[in-house]
Amino acid sequence: MLKEHGRLDILVNNAGMGVAAADRKTVDEFRPEAWDTLLKVDLTGVFLMSREGAKAMVARKSGRIINIASVLGLVPMRLQSSYVAAKAGVVNLTRSMALELAPHGVLVNGIAPGSTATEDWKRWIHDKGSEAKDLHAKLMSHIPLARPATTQEIANGALFLAAPESSYITGHILTIDGGWTAGFSRDF
Repeated sequence: MLKEHGRLDILVNNAGMGVAAADRKTVDEFRPEAWDTLLKVDLTGVFLMSREGAKAMVARKSGRIINIASVLGLVPMRLQSSYVAAKAGVVNLTRSMALELAPHGVLVNGIAPGSTATEDWKRWIHDKGSEAKDLHAKLMSHIPLARPATTQEIANGALFLAAPESSYITGHILTIDGGWTAGFSRDF
């Protein structure tokens, strides 16, 4: 990419994977192979891409790195210990990189999306197993805005963090979750 375009201005680390339904187990039963695979993609992948991107940005004394974490990196959920650990790692890797790269003019921020209506999410929420457990209604009951984010709403957050208007923001995790992490929105 650098050879073709000559520079790197913005890097968005958005690759990731979740915990497969078959692997949603308590930590004492969680398969080490599943743990390793998820951490390699969700955390080590962010590190490796950022490492290479940072080299080019530090050399130019400018750039933006935006890491996609998750609300589960801020607030854990049961039966997904590897995902929670990886995304919490992305949150603090983002903050650490911000401290290290700020003196070189490189801003590093993250986004912690909540439930987002991606194609995979739509397939999961509407499969027979999820419908039988009424997962959509249960999930929406915990989101004050009562709906998932659109992919465009998450992209808008990345566009803001890449824009000149965010020139004094680094080390920040922008939570885009419809109020999920604000607290419980339902009566008990």
